[in-house]
Amino acid sequence: MNQAELQRHMEEVSLQFFQKEFRHQAVFNARLRTTGGRYLLKSHHIEMNPKYLENFGLEYFIGIMKHELCHYHLHLERKGYQHRDQDFRELLKKVDAPRFCVTIPREITMHEYTCKSCGKSFLRQRRFKVNRYRCGSCGGKLIQTGSKKIYTENP
Repeated sequence: MNQAELQRHMEEVSLQFFQKEFRHQAVFNARLRTTGGRYLLKSHHIEMNPKYLENFGLEYFIGIMKHELCHYHLHLERKGYQHRDQDFRELLKKVDAPRFCVTIPREITMHEYTCKSCGKSFLRQRRFKVNRYRCGSCGGKLIQTGSKKIYTENP
């Protein structure tokens, strides 16, 4: 999906579920990491995370569009548009939009370190110079024993 198709989808979803026009811009923002979309209060534009379309499909992505359009329409009507507001929660239920997004699983590399003296091992996400640090349990020297990739649900 490109920017023009996203704009068209946003306008169609707005008319179908809210019976109101979406008169601003919808754009992809690949820099968004922990959210599916973002409504910008000053410009009234909506930014959408393309990773959610890739990972969860069009149906879930339309749910995120409906969520952001709830913010959009309520803000323009000068009603409660924030997550904690009653107007927002009621409109979410009415259009069947998710309140929060699920997190995208991501792959991270964990580095394993082992103490030469006591054999205790531990994992760290960041590598470090083993000659600068000692074991916290016995004070022995550390060696890097390997690394492994794990999938995490947390952003």
